Amino acid sequence: MESQTAELSPFARRAMLALWPAFLIAGVQAALVFVVVDPGDLHGFGSAARLDWPVQAVYSVTFLIFWFTTSIATALAQWLLSAPGLDARALAFRGSPAR
Repeated sequence: MESQTAELSPFARRAMLALWPAFLIAGVQAALVFVVVDPGDLHGFGSAARLDWPVQAVYSVTFLIFWFTTSIATALAQWLLSAPGLDARALAFRGSPAR
């Protein structure tokens, strides 16, 4: 049986290179935040009243915010690395020995 794989466009490839690691890191960030923050004790912005959301909604919205911000950071890094004239020598640490 032959393995059939679809070739991704360059945009789809770059999107996956940004979204997949960001997804994993967002999960770690959300877990670390909710180790110390109780979703039931959250308050609205500038309000003394508690945030009246189900706990699952707080977890989901927080995860999506972390995923969005980490994806933007990863995409920005990819964009900066694709600048014309940038090569591996330009990225090398100045104190590292030459290869």
